[in-house]
Formats: sequence, C-alpha cells, structure tokens
Amino acid sequence: MKHVIAFTAALTCAAPAYADAWDMPTPYGDSTFHTQNIAQFADDVREATNGDLNITLHTAGSLIPHAEIKNAVRSRQVPAGEFFLSRLSNEDLAYGIDSQPLVATSYDEAKKLWDAQKPVVTELLAEQGLVPLFSVPWPAQGLYTNGEIATVADLNGLRFRAYNAALEEFATLAGAAPVQVEASNIPQAFSTGQVQAMITSPSTGVNSTAWDFVTHYSPINAWVPKNIVVVNQRVFDKLSDDTKAAVLAAAATAETRGWEMSAAEADAKTAELAANGITVYEPSAALVEGLQGIGTKMLDNWKGNASDAALSILTTYQQ
Repeated sequence: MKHVIAFTAALTCAAPAYADAWDMPTPYGDSTFHTQNIAQFADDVREATNGDLNITLHTAGSLIPHAEIKNAVRSRQVPAGEFFLSRLSNEDLAYGIDSQPLVATSYDEAKKLWDAQKPVVTELLAEQGLVPLFSVPWPAQGLYTNGEIATVADLNGLRFRAYNAALEEFATLAGAAPVQVEASNIPQAFSTGQVQAMITSPSTGVNSTAWDFVTHYSPINAWVPKNIVVVNQRVFDKLSDDTKAAVLAAAATAETRGWEMSAAEADAKTAELAANGITVYEPSAALVEGLQGIGTKMLDNWKGNASDAALSILTTYQQ
C-alpha cells in the first residue's frame, strides 16, 4: 500500500502560480519518528514560504526503493529524499564511520562524531550534486534473538539480518551468516526463517512488532547510526533566496528536533518491547568483551581501507 503524507496547499486554486512542488521519498513508515520529523519539516517549509514550496512525502519506500533514493535525487528524478547514511560506505568509508561498532555508543559521542563527519560528508555529497539538509540518529543499536546471548560464540551459525556493509562484516566476524533485509521486510524475514537474529534500534523493533518473532533484547548500544536528508543542488539553486533560507532554517530545526525525538524514543521503545513480553537484559561482561574484540578488528580493517577524508573524521573525533 502506498503511504503518502501530502501537503496539498499547492493544489488549491489559492496557491500561487509560481509555487514549487517537491516529491520526497523516504524509506520508513508513517509511524517512524524519522518520518514524523520530516513531515513536520515539510509542514514548516510550506508555512515559512507561504505555500511557495510544497513537499509531498512518499513514505515506506512507496515511490522509490531505499537503495535507489540517493541516485534518484542525484539524477533529479526527485528533488529530495532521505536514506540511511552508511548505505553509502561502498562509495567512501567516511559515510559509515557511525556504523562502526563501539566507536560512538551514546548521543553525546554520536553528536561529537557527526560534528567531525559532517564537513567531510558535505564535501563528498557536493561532488555528486547533492546538498545535505539534516541528519538524525536512530537510538543505539541493540541485539534481538530467541533466547539470551551470553557470549559472541552464541551467535555462531545464526542467520543474521544486515542492512549495510559494516553489519555484514560484524555478522561474519561473529560467525553468523549475514542476510540483507530492509526494515519493512523484517517480520516476513523472521517468519520464513530467512533470518534468526538482528541488531537494530528499539524503534525498529517496535515498528516491526519484534515480540511476534523473538523473545530477547539486549541494549548493547553497539553504535548510533544516522539517516540523512539531501536535496539536489541544481534544484536547490533554483529556489529564491528567501525560500532557500526558509528551507535551511527548517532543516536546522528538524535536526535539533530529530535528535531530541531519538533520545526520547530510545527509552520509550525499550519499555514498549518489555511491555509486549520481550525479555530485556543487560549484556554480560563476556558478551561486551567479545563485541569489543569485533569492534577493534573492524576498526583496524576500516582504517586500512579508509580514504584520507574518512581517516580525518576519526582523527578529529578522537582528539
């Protein structure tokens, strides 16, 4: 089903003839806080521009699949879109530093990392004719399984849901078998046995009703990955100066609001998992030690393959 959050002021007779209308694809459903934040951003832009710029959201991958959103914006198939930032790690590892295990595991650390990452990501996207508007993190990633995981060895042989290259590497190092599955397909993947375990946020766990297919959740706080909203540079440049300013102001507000929504979401959704029968347990010392070992190996591998720009992010962050 096509889920659309539409702002229809531009369709009325009262709308000015010069009004711009943007179709904007997002990967996640209407109940996801990222989507709700972007809907408010679109509303803020419409209001600030008196209807001169109207943004129609096409959510849950209904217009363009997640994997194709960035290139769709780049080719001006759509003016703007949202995607998971570390999906671009195959282009440059600078995009995926926030998905490296145990590099940044709290919101304060994630914000410091984004401050170091943003200038590099902005420059890389500019080379493709894209302008980042704002970036918002998911809650820290936790571990979903059937039964408690006491050590990393307990993951051996499990079919493990992956959503980017870093998680594929993580699963492999843990002895699991990575399987690429989009968030919208998680329930089906578990019900058919395609996957048996996953690392994702409590938000995604609740949105996919994880209690229907797993019994345990551990807030291992493995990493704090981000989504990013971008606009095509040529489309943006055609806006009036006043409209550009309104878009950038609404984007700054959306970034601040989104980080606050994410933090509130982390506690609320973890509690909701427990309320629906999932056993929430703190990771054992042995599990943490094993995860740290994997994180160290992955960061060493990352450093060995990272561009100078990507390495500069880590250097700045660790100072």
